[in-house]
Amino acid sequence: MHVFKKFKYKLLNLYEKQSSNTNVLYDRMFFWVVLGLMCIGFIIISSGSIPISLRLVENPYYFIKHMVFYHIITILFAIFTLKIPIITWKKYSFIMFLCSCIALILVLVLNNSTHGATRWIILGPLCIQPAEPSKLLFICYLSRYLANQPNVLCNNYVGICRPIIIMILLSILLLAQPDFGSVVIVFMTTLSILFLFGAKLCQLILIFIINIFLMILSITTSTYRINRVLAFWNPWKDPFGHGYQLTQSLIAFGRGKFFGEGLGNSILKLEYLPEAHTDFIFSIIAEELGYFGAILVIFMLFIVVFRSMTIGYNALAINHKFSGILACSISIWFGLQVFINIGAVSGILPTKGLTLPFISYGGSSFFTTIIASMLILRIDFETRLAKNQVFFKFKK
Repeated sequence: MHVFKKFKYKLLNLYEKQSSNTNVLYDRMFFWVVLGLMCIGFIIISSGSIPISLRLVENPYYFIKHMVFYHIITILFAIFTLKIPIITWKKYSFIMFLCSCIALILVLVLNNSTHGATRWIILGPLCIQPAEPSKLLFICYLSRYLANQPNVLCNNYVGICRPIIIMILLSILLLAQPDFGSVVIVFMTTLSILFLFGAKLCQLILIFIINIFLMILSITTSTYRINRVLAFWNPWKDPFGHGYQLTQSLIAFGRGKFFGEGLGNSILKLEYLPEAHTDFIFSIIAEELGYFGAILVIFMLFIVVFRSMTIGYNALAINHKFSGILACSISIWFGLQVFINIGAVSGILPTKGLTLPFISYGGSSFFTTIIASMLILRIDFETRLAKNQVFFKFKK
């Protein structure tokens, strides 16, 4: 515990030193760590997607070409996002969130079903999953609501009802696809944000109990979800049936040991492990790079979450309420999704269809997480700029 506190203080001191430097107007560590995660994801997916590409289209570079295409689009939008003031996101947050809900309804109308799920809008070469940007846009809307009415959560239950009702409506649209993993993320992120920014624990207990009851109900009414939960408790009871994916993931962890089998030497990616390049990419990382490689990736993801939260608190300190709440909310979202994904592939949690941020294959997921990261950088830029302006005025 003492070592952890010492490490935390060192990170905080490093951030303060960087913040006090008037020549630095963005968090360089955050930027380079995000870029590093993008590179790791590209390399691991390039390695892990070749077998399934050969089977599906007889082209080993099929998913790699798609990745390059999505990366180019994402980088162009990321540069554009950095130039947009945060006030613009606040002003149009409700309209953007409403558009995301319309897109979720459009998904159900078009009914492009894959593996029993209806989650995609296909536009030529583009395959868009509206559930991913809807999480970010819901967080933007929620941040605006809390920034405009900072004391609304402390007064009574009425203030907390509006975001909860909207969260439930969004969850219904997500469950209709079905996308239970995204519902869990939206639910946990919402409660965490509300508690962090003024909601009393007694206000959230009843909401938490009701939502947990609804989640249990949604699990028990679906044979597929029941089998997933049972497989989580004891995957080795049915290693070639419902527990197959988890047992193969655990085998990948076991094969990796401390230093891994070496980049490109994974055996489980040869279609023993389903979805190796998407939801279970961390298992391939553990197999090829070993314990130390997996810990390095977790540490890099921790830095992203930690710096996002720190940037949010710095924005709140200068009364940039929307920016601060938004940065903290994105940090909570990233942290929860990383925890659930790694927990699922390592057998700590039931398996869910959630990607690992910045790393897993998936154009919509990758695009959304990078855009969210650029919002963090923009918030940090505006916060540092405001501090520097105050500093120079005081100096004069």
